[in-house]
Amino acid sequence: MAVGEQSHDVARCKRVDEGITRVFQLLGKRWTGPIVSVLTAGPAYFVALRRAIPGISERMLSDRLTELTAAGLVVREVYEGPPLRVMYRLTEAGAALEPALDELGGWAKKYLAEGERPEGC
Repeated sequence: MAVGEQSHDVARCKRVDEGITRVFQLLGKRWTGPIVSVLTAGPAYFVALRRAIPGISERMLSDRLTELTAAGLVVREVYEGPPLRVMYRLTEAGAALEPALDELGGWAKKYLAEGERPEGC
C-alpha cells in the first residue's frame, strides 16, 4: 500500500436501505405522493382526482395512476356508461402508506416554511 493510501472496505460502507430506495423510486416521482394522499380519503373518479391536485395534467395523472396500479398500490375500476367512468382506490398496500404520509405532512408543517413549494409547482 502506498504512503497516504488507506484501505477501503466497500462492504463496511454505510449504504442506503434497499427498501427506502425502492419506495422513493416510486413515491419520489412528481405527483405520486399527492395522488396517494388524495386516495387515502377514499375512492375517487379520475376527474375528481384531477380537480383535487392543482397543476397536474390529465396525461401525467394517467401515467402516475398506471404506475401505481402496476405497483399494486391502486386498483382501477371501470363503470360502463354512458358516460364511461373510471374510479381509483387504494389497495391494502396503498392504504398502508397513510400513516407515513401523515408523518411526512406533519414534518413539512413543522420544518418547511409556509408556502414553500418545490420548483415548478
